[in-house]
Amino acid sequence: MKKSLVVLLPLLFCGLSWHLEAQSLDNSGDSMLSGTYYFRQVLYSSDTSGDFVDAASVYGNLTFDGQGHYSMTGSVCDYNNGCTSTAAALSTTGTYVIGANGFGYITSPYVSGDLVYGLVSKGIFIGSTTETTQLYIDLLVAAPVGSTPATNSTFQGTYSIVYTDPTLPIDALFQANPDGQGNLGTINASGYYEPGGTTSSGAVAFSSQSQTLTGVKYSFSNGGASINLGGNGSFLPTSMLLYTSPDGNFVFGGAYNGFDFFIGVRASSGAPNFSGLYYQAGLDSDLAYFDSYYGSLNAYSDGTILEHERQSLFGGGVFDYTFYDTYPAPLTSTGTYDDANFLSQHFIFGEGGAVRIGYGASYSGQSPILGITVALLAPSFSGSGVYLNPTGVLNDGSFAPFTAHLSPGELIALFGTGLSSGVASASTLPLQNTLGGVQVMINGRAAPLLYVSPTQINAVVPYFTENVAQIQVISNGKSSNTVTELMNQTSPGIITYSPADGTGYAAALHQNFTVVSPTSPAQPGETIQVYLTGLGAVTPSIADGSPGISTSPYNTTTNTIMADISGTTANVGFSGLAPGFAGVYQLNIAIPATGLTAGDNSLDIEGPDSYTSEALISIGSGTAAVRSGETPQVETPDKSPRRSKRPSSRQRHIDPQSRIHSASRPSS
Repeated sequence: MKKSLVVLLPLLFCGLSWHLEAQSLDNSGDSMLSGTYYFRQVLYSSDTSGDFVDAASVYGNLTFDGQGHYSMTGSVCDYNNGCTSTAAALSTTGTYVIGANGFGYITSPYVSGDLVYGLVSKGIFIGSTTETTQLYIDLLVAAPVGSTPATNSTFQGTYSIVYTDPTLPIDALFQANPDGQGNLGTINASGYYEPGGTTSSGAVAFSSQSQTLTGVKYSFSNGGASINLGGNGSFLPTSMLLYTSPDGNFVFGGAYNGFDFFIGVRASSGAPNFSGLYYQAGLDSDLAYFDSYYGSLNAYSDGTILEHERQSLFGGGVFDYTFYDTYPAPLTSTGTYDDANFLSQHFIFGEGGAVRIGYGASYSGQSPILGITVALLAPSFSGSGVYLNPTGVLNDGSFAPFTAHLSPGELIALFGTGLSSGVASASTLPLQNTLGGVQVMINGRAAPLLYVSPTQINAVVPYFTENVAQIQVISNGKSSNTVTELMNQTSPGIITYSPADGTGYAAALHQNFTVVSPTSPAQPGETIQVYLTGLGAVTPSIADGSPGISTSPYNTTTNTIMADISGTTANVGFSGLAPGFAGVYQLNIAIPATGLTAGDNSLDIEGPDSYTSEALISIGSGTAAVRSGETPQVETPDKSPRRSKRPSSRQRHIDPQSRIHSASRPSS
C-alpha cells in the first residue's frame, strides 16, 4: 500500500558535488546484450545557433560478448566527408553497461568518448547520446540478428512504417506488405515537409507530401534486406536497408547513403493493450525546437500517460522533461490513435500493444511535430528476500518514471518486496536514518526515512550525492540488491491530489491557507503557495532530514526555479524548503494578471536541468492583490502522524482543511 506524501504533510509541516566519484552504473544486466545485432544510428550536428552543419548515418553489426564489450563492423555515410553514392567501411570496438532494469549505455560507435544512453527490452536496444561532447542529436536502434536469420520467405505480413529525414525535413507513414517471395507490391506514403518560407501569419510553412511506388522488391542476405524502391524524385530514397527483429514483428533501417530513419511494426489482431511501463527513444522537431531523447512512460488503463524524456537539444543543452499526456482508453481494434495534446503525433501499435511507434501528422491549423518515436513494453521484475524493484525508484511528488534523474534533498519513493517486517512512520523531526529496523544507503550514506513498509519506503536523498546514486535497502540486517540512478541538480515533482499520481491538481494553498481547487480557484493577481519536491541544494545549507527553517533566513534554493501557467510566465517570489518540512519545497507563485483562461491550466516548473509539465491549477475569472511572496507564509503544522487507508497504491487527497481522506482511482 502506497504511503502518500500528502498523507505525511501534517507531519512534515510541523551541497551538491557535481563530479563523478567511484560510483558507477549497475552492470548486472550486461548479458541482456549478447550476440550479433543489426543497428542503425543517425546523427545531426549543428552550430550554437541550431543550424545544421553535418549529418551522418552509421549502420551494420554490433557483436556483444554479454560481459560489457562489443565489436562493430559496418558502414558510415557522413555528409561532410563526401558520402554520395557509396558509404565508407567502418570498424571499431567499444564497451557497454546495462543494469538489471535494462538501462545503461554503449560507447558511441562513431563519436569517440561519447555514450549512447538507452534501454533494452524484448532484446532490442533503443537510445540516444544525450550527454554529448559535441553539438549533435541522434537516435540508435539495435536488434538481434537471431539464431535463424530472416529470409525472403520469413518476411510476410502487413507492416506500418514511420519515416523521418530531418535534413529535408520530412516525415511520413507508409505500409508494406511483404509476400514472402520478394515483393512489397505498391507503397503509398504520405507525410509532411517544410519547403521553406512562412505563411501569411508568419508561421513556418508546411506542405503535405505523398508518393506512390509500384512493383517494390526486397531481397534478404545474412538477415538484412535490401529494398529497391525505384523512386520518382519524391521524398523516399531509391533504395533502403531493412533490419528485422528475430520474431519479425519489428523492423527498422534507412537509406544506404542518406540520413533518414524508419521504424515499423507488423500488424496484430484486436485492440492493443496499452498499459504499464514502456521504454522509449526518439527524434522530434517543430523546427523551432529539435531534440533527441531516451526515457520511459507509464500508461494507465484510464487513459493517463506519465512520461519522462532525457532530451538533448539541437544547438546544445540537455535536461529532464517530465509531462502528463492522455490517450483514448480503451484503444480500438485499429491499433492507432492521434495525440491532440502534442501537436498531432500519430501512434501505431504492434504485438498487441507491446510496441508503440509514432510520427508527426498534421491537423488543420497546427504545425506537425516532425520525427519518429519508439516505445517498448518494459520487462517485469521480481525477486526474493529484501528486493528493490530496479524500476521502482520514483520522485514522490510527480511519480516520474525511473529514468528521470534524482536530485539532492529530493523525497523519493522506493518500491519492492520484503523491504521491512512491518509498517512504521517517522513521528519526529529531524528524520532519522533508521526506521522500523530499516536503512536506505545511498552511496554508502544512510538516507533520512519518512515511512517504511514491506512494499514501499519513503526516503530523502542526501544533499551530498555524486552523479550516480547507488541505492540499497538494509532491512533487519539483510541487504537488498543495488539499484543505480543518475543525478541532476533539480528534479521538480509537484505534489498533486485528485488524482494523486503526479497528474492531478497541484497541492497549493491560498493566502488564507485553504486549498486551491476547481471550486476555489486561484485568481489572477493572487500569490499562492505550491508544494513540491526535488529543487536541489539550499542556502543556508541544512543537515539531511532536517526541516526547513521556520524563521529568516529561510532555506532558499541555490538553483533558479521558474514557473509558467499554460505558457504564461508566473513570477516566483519564494523558492526554498517549506518551513517545518523535510524533503518538501515551497514556491510562492504570483498568478499572472492577464493571459490566462478561467478553468484548468497547466502548471509548469523549470530548473536549470529539468522541466516538468504534469500538474493542473484551477484559475478563476476574478482578481486578487499581488503579494511579493518573498516570505514563505505557511500554515502551522499538525505534528501528529497520519496513516494511509487507501487500497490503491497511487492515491492522495486533501480536503479544503488540509485533512486527509481516502480517494479511489483505477489501478493500472
